[in-house]
Amino acid sequence: MIIRKLDYEAYKGMKYQAEIVSDRYLSIEPAGEGFDIGWVMSDEPLRMTVNDSMLSDWLDHPTAYGAFEDDQLTGFVEGFLEKWNNRYRITNICVFGEAKRRRGFGTRLMETILEEAVQSKARMAVLETQSFNFRAISFYRKNGFQIIGFDRYAYSNRGPQEHNMRIEMGKAL
Repeated sequence: MIIRKLDYEAYKGMKYQAEIVSDRYLSIEPAGEGFDIGWVMSDEPLRMTVNDSMLSDWLDHPTAYGAFEDDQLTGFVEGFLEKWNNRYRITNICVFGEAKRRRGFGTRLMETILEEAVQSKARMAVLETQSFNFRAISFYRKNGFQIIGFDRYAYSNRGPQEHNMRIEMGKAL
C-alpha cells in the first residue's frame, strides 16, 4: 500500500460509489432539557449507496491523498483548513469496496490527513458522518474523535425516523 498526494486537476470531479451497511444506529431523542443518545440495534440492516465526486467545487483549497495498491486507487481522503475558525475539515474518507476495508487503508489515510491538519496549524480536525454509520463512528473514535454535535434534520425532515442524522465529530490537535 502506498499513500500519495493526489493531483487536484487529475482527480477533481472523479466519481465514486460506496455502500454503507449497518446493523445499528445512534438514537438521539429529546429528553427533558437535553437528549438521550445511545445505540439501537436495527431490525433489518440499514443500507445506503453513496454516489459522490472527489474534490467538489465548494471545498476551499482542498488537499487529497490516495491509497494505492498495485497502482490502483483503493481509497482517498480529502480536507481543507477552515480559516474562519482554524479547524481542519475532513470532507471525505472512503475505502472502495468491502474487500479492501479492514486492511489498514483507512487508518493510513486518516494518519496522513491528520498530519496535514497539524502542519496547517489547525487547532482541531472535524468531520461529519451519519447516525446509522456504526463502522465509521467506531473508526473515528478509534482515531481519537468524539461526537461534538449533531443535526437531527440535516438530510431530511424525517431524519430521526429514517435513522439518518448528521453527526459532527472532532479531535483536538
